[in-house]
Amino acid sequence: MEQQSFHAIGLMSGTSLDGLDICYAKFIRNVSKWDFQILNCETVPYSSDWEHKLRNAIHLPSEELLKLNSDYGFLLGELTQNFINEYHISELDLIASHGHTVFHQPENRFTLQIGDGRAIKSKTNKTVIYDFRSQDVIFGGNGAPLVPIGDELLFSGFDACLNLGGFSNISMKRDGKRIAFDICPVNIILNDYAQQLGEKYDNNGELARAGNVITRLLNQLNQLPFYRQSAPKSLGIEWVNMEIIPMVNEYRPLDILATLTEHAATQIAAVLNKHDIQNVLVTGGGAYNRFLIERIQSLSNSDISIPDRKIVDYKEALIFSFIGILRSLNHNNVLSSATGSSQDHSSGLIC
Repeated sequence: MEQQSFHAIGLMSGTSLDGLDICYAKFIRNVSKWDFQILNCETVPYSSDWEHKLRNAIHLPSEELLKLNSDYGFLLGELTQNFINEYHISELDLIASHGHTVFHQPENRFTLQIGDGRAIKSKTNKTVIYDFRSQDVIFGGNGAPLVPIGDELLFSGFDACLNLGGFSNISMKRDGKRIAFDICPVNIILNDYAQQLGEKYDNNGELARAGNVITRLLNQLNQLPFYRQSAPKSLGIEWVNMEIIPMVNEYRPLDILATLTEHAATQIAAVLNKHDIQNVLVTGGGAYNRFLIERIQSLSNSDISIPDRKIVDYKEALIFSFIGILRSLNHNNVLSSATGSSQDHSSGLIC
């Protein structure tokens, strides 16, 4: 098979709500091997109004949520078109949009990522692929994580890929299959308590470093039933609000940060040690949290590799653009070994 090349834009809005990640990349396929090059990338911060809307979307009545789904789609379209204009992008096969997660309840057979792809198309006049998770949930899966297909085909040189975003998640090859699962909350809750202390996030983990670990609370957190569940498994904001917030709120924010950081390091290191991970690629905003990385390194036996900033910051957006390319080719882009669905499949609505 002769070499083929594709160009795509990936859009990713994470649970930490720091903005919209936009990644324009080129993918080259030669026989069964894929290579990639990040050409342009940018994070567009949300306005305080949009951050408030997205943070509180989970509480909206149905009519307002439907309106937000449409309005957010138009916003994504406008931001993407601005990006296309700014970087004078002419080669573009498609836009792949993850959307912003409002609900994630795979046990009840639904998940919702808002940002109507048709609205994105109306602003960009490009092929748009969106709603990547719903089909997997319908097939009995967790609808997450989806990134492992990219880890498998683009980052196979590492024993495991660890993402430290709103939640930490990991993917690895075991017995010939790529398995993946969420480990624990990270920035989705660390950012909240940093903000209570007047900071947008815990820069380098210095707040956590200054706090005191509350041993009793740490033990309670580590005993949560989720950590004893077998993979595949995934987490959502509903779980955090129900299981963790009531447990920690009686303490002062600085000590909560210290304890939650130690909790995350403990859970992540336990997974790395259990699976005898020799080298792990670490990406996501948490890769910049020096204190968290130090604690993971101290508690685990793994060699931690942090790549260049483009991959740290944009790996998820990159992989969603790749997932969009696979969908356009009707190739499987969701691995049942990672999500627990009944079959590998090609997921995403195309417009």
